[in-house]
Amino acid sequence: MKTTGLKGILMILTMVILGCKQEREQPVKELYVWKPLTVKASAYNSVPEQTSPNPHITAFGDSIHPGQQFIAVSRDLLKGELKYNTLVKIEGLEGIYIVKDKMHSRWKNHIDVYMGLDIEAAKQWGRRTVDVLYAVEKEDSEQE
Repeated sequence: MKTTGLKGILMILTMVILGCKQEREQPVKELYVWKPLTVKASAYNSVPEQTSPNPHITAFGDSIHPGQQFIAVSRDLLKGELKYNTLVKIEGLEGIYIVKDKMHSRWKNHIDVYMGLDIEAAKQWGRRTVDVLYAVEKEDSEQE
């Protein structure tokens, strides 16, 4: 009797794990349409001299830590294409970044790439114009 119960539990756990795995492995490209945008870009670090007295809290109130792929965006882009939590691919950088911070209102059409505490990496990135792709959720009719 105990063997049957254990086998049943193992079978249920296996189904749950496989179901979750399949859900997680659904490619991002199937859920989103990636739209192009050209922006000015710079980089920043979570140090008080560049941000605020509490450099690990974004303007949205999120906690950030070195190693995370986040960006800050100018407020004009927040009102348009790059809203809070938008996924963004940045030319010249690997991976997908997430909009988690906003910049001072003086900046226009600008992103600021978060580079943790690596000030040298931020300096090397410098200021440049880059092409980005940002994710927009597909409508139900677009998903196949």
